[in-house]
Amino acid sequence: MGYALRCDGSQAVDLAAVDTRGGGDIVKEAGKGELDALVKELGELQELLYAAGADALLIVLQGMDTSGKDGTIRAVLNNMNPSGIHIWSFKVPTAEERAHDFLWRHHLHTPALSSVAVFNRSYYEAVIVELVKDIVSPEVAVSRYPHINDFELLLDQSRTFVAKFFLHISKETQEERLLARQDEVEKWWKLSLGDWQERQRWDEYMAAYQTAIDATATTWAPWYVVPSDRKWYRNLAVAQALAEMLRPHREDWLAALRERGEQELAALRDAGYASS
Repeated sequence: MGYALRCDGSQAVDLAAVDTRGGGDIVKEAGKGELDALVKELGELQELLYAAGADALLIVLQGMDTSGKDGTIRAVLNNMNPSGIHIWSFKVPTAEERAHDFLWRHHLHTPALSSVAVFNRSYYEAVIVELVKDIVSPEVAVSRYPHINDFELLLDQSRTFVAKFFLHISKETQEERLLARQDEVEKWWKLSLGDWQERQRWDEYMAAYQTAIDATATTWAPWYVVPSDRKWYRNLAVAQALAEMLRPHREDWLAALRERGEQELAALRDAGYASS
């Protein structure tokens, strides 16, 4: 059973019905043990993806403030080779970026074959944050969904796996985490009046996420709704989803590497650098 709710467009998702603490009988100790194994496996899978050079992976992380996007990256991807992974955090668009279409700045950072890219926030801000803040009208936001689907289909057809994660926390948990920041000096750099102000629009944000997920959940770029009130459960859910996405391609990557190795070995033999 998956720890995250996978959404591929086959049916609507009800975010309000998803337990933000997660389900199942797994306990923290067992969950951390399973996470360790999955993180190790993800490192091995990324090495094969990198070596085979035929595919790429884009990980999209979305969620309310304090949902744990940075923490997820640190916990889930820390066994991957840094030379093959790039992390991009998208802030408020610059004047140059606003002079282009809303996908332009993101397309510039999609992963090349053999690499992994993580979008810490993404083009979904253009249909969620910009909608809630009245930067764009509802009509403009709706017009952007087909462009997102086409963009992600293009990535899929270009051999890029797309995994999108909504880190789903409760409003109560967010308040606890915001208050905790005030008590820890090393986290004061995270303090922001804006975080508290955005909480006043919580219901609007949830509605925007609900609509965006329903409009852009596809078989080629599924959404995963990740219960994120418990950090260890959140990390486990993301790691499991990524491993299940990549695992079926392991044998193809190994076959490609064997074929390439045999060709190189034959060349070494012909040149007298290897025994027959």
